[in-house]
Amino acid sequence: MKKLLLSAICLLPIGLMAQEAFTIKGKVGNLNAPAKAYLTYSVGKTKVSDSATVTKGAFEFKGNIESPTMASIRIKHDASPVNPDPKKRVPLDVVQLYLEKATINVTAKDSVKNAKITGSKINDDNARYKALFAKMNADVETLMKEYNGYSNEQRKDTTFMKPFMTRYNAANKERGPMNKKFVEENRNSYIGLVTYRSIMGYDIDPTVVEPEYHKFSAALRATQVGKDIQTAIDGAKKTQIGTMFTDFTQYDPEGKAVNLSSLKGKYVLVDFWASWCGPCRQENPHVLAAYSKYKNRNFEILGVSLDEPNKKAEWLKAVKDDGLTWPQVSDLKEGGNTAAKLYGVQAIPFNFIMDPSGKIVAKNLRGDKLEEKLEELLGGKTK
Repeated sequence: MKKLLLSAICLLPIGLMAQEAFTIKGKVGNLNAPAKAYLTYSVGKTKVSDSATVTKGAFEFKGNIESPTMASIRIKHDASPVNPDPKKRVPLDVVQLYLEKATINVTAKDSVKNAKITGSKINDDNARYKALFAKMNADVETLMKEYNGYSNEQRKDTTFMKPFMTRYNAANKERGPMNKKFVEENRNSYIGLVTYRSIMGYDIDPTVVEPEYHKFSAALRATQVGKDIQTAIDGAKKTQIGTMFTDFTQYDPEGKAVNLSSLKGKYVLVDFWASWCGPCRQENPHVLAAYSKYKNRNFEILGVSLDEPNKKAEWLKAVKDDGLTWPQVSDLKEGGNTAAKLYGVQAIPFNFIMDPSGKIVAKNLRGDKLEEKLEELLGGKTK
């Protein structure tokens, strides 16, 4: 069994992290070498890749995780190289599962993608959850096959697409209520918590979300998913209307430190975006129009980019291509951007407006709504 840790975190003392041991015992038919099993998962921000030989169909993995973690097991049935032509590749034989402190059994007659997973409460609960949505997902999959057969012209034709969208929406109609019911009935289940995270959304009201979150056990709230929810709640509290802003420091393209507090005294739109974010780029013309109209009325924008490390050139090219003339900052940490984490930003584009005193007066404004709010705030104001 060969394990590769793709991060310097593997150099840290194990005692610094709460570790839980897992074991996977696999059995897929009667496969032998050159068949091989591959396991991939993450420990924190560290990607772990592990491999194991397959003997008479059996293979085994052992490892440590900090919290229940989604993983995948892939079986490569022979030693042939991967075909460089995606259209000619044999579909991967892969199954997803959750790792937890348990001995997890993965059993299949021929392909691991058809495996039955036992010995783990989280995977049992996940199987229960998937069974609830099996028919709905099959119906949606059938509809998506139909959609994929449409031409680009048909997809753009709203009249043509209307009957399809009616059927698609009908097929998904009960998804929301079913998810909510599953959460309410599974407050002691990790899958219940994961489901709650998926339905609570991203532009959250902490006064609604936090009481619901605290209905889950302390142990579940201590998992990484639980911590992520708490981070989102804490961030949402910082952007509630009427709340005073929380200062942060980011860096302009020349590497100069810029504090949000340096703009206090103006109405400031703090705009979280990234060059790789399609919806952000689509929204930029609206932001540009608002800036052109109100920049001389005691109004400023601070663009905070969630671009990736080593992607500074892409960030600056997007700024130039989109004509963004207001101050731009970033720490080039993508989702780890310190300002985004401070404000619990879960998805972009995301923005908020603070008034000259530093009080949050609006958030998540799109398109015409942004200009309407600025007209309300700045209609008669000048520098």
